[in-house]
Amino acid sequence: MRILIKNIFFVYSLTLILCLQTNLAQNNTTDSVSTDRLLILGGISTGAFVYAYGIQNSMWWKGEKSTFHSNWKNDWNASLGADKIGHFYFGYMLSNLYNFGFQWAGYDINKSLLYSGLVTFTYQTFLEIRDGFSKEYGFSWGDFGANTLGSFYPYLQNRYPILSNINFKISFEASERFKNNSNEYILDDYESTYHWLTFDITKILPSSANSIVPDFINLAVGHSVNGLSKNGKRNHEFFIGLDWDLEAIPTNIPILSKLLKAINLYHLPAPTIKIYPNIVWYGLKL
Repeated sequence: MRILIKNIFFVYSLTLILCLQTNLAQNNTTDSVSTDRLLILGGISTGAFVYAYGIQNSMWWKGEKSTFHSNWKNDWNASLGADKIGHFYFGYMLSNLYNFGFQWAGYDINKSLLYSGLVTFTYQTFLEIRDGFSKEYGFSWGDFGANTLGSFYPYLQNRYPILSNINFKISFEASERFKNNSNEYILDDYESTYHWLTFDITKILPSSANSIVPDFINLAVGHSVNGLSKNGKRNHEFFIGLDWDLEAIPTNIPILSKLLKAINLYHLPAPTIKIYPNIVWYGLKL
């Protein structure tokens, strides 16, 4: 019965996404909204979510049986809290990508970002509830909070322009732990994962600095973790460096502009200094 309930909830989540997208088209008064494009977006979403669920089931939930529960004890210990940043970033990334789809379907930027946040939040909430049936993980209120903030941060950036100067990126560099087969997927290894908080310094600094700092150069503050193996000396790692803002590249081609925005969600190699727990200079840090 428990498996049946979980599967029903999964189908319900996907159905909710399709219904949301279709009903929005029917109830929206903007003539430019295309129901056909929304159905295409919904179909792609369903296929992608089913595929992602299969991978996640293999990574995290394979063969587990448990009643629904919360895991307060290990929630912040497993990866020194790096997973919370990961949950935020995934919601932020997916919401940004969905924004492309809803605008393609004809919605204005405000509605597109709102609906993108709702769809992303729905999917991440399903995953969190599924975690609640996992022996190892359990439902996490910390993850749920990070999911919520990440899903709606792009919407808040549009509502409050000052936030558009503060963005989030991710990058990967295989750790020794991962090279020794600690994880099947690099996405699941937080020692190989780097999260970056980027600042548009040309917008934050006084206007006089604009003639000194090119528009495409941002400031980045990075975070990763190390020593997550069972007997490892666990510690945070912090970095400060440059970031390349691809959205600052001028273009009059809409599809190229969106492509640059999508690539800009990833932190490309740039000069970086590790500032904790030791000082290390990187000519180019992935």
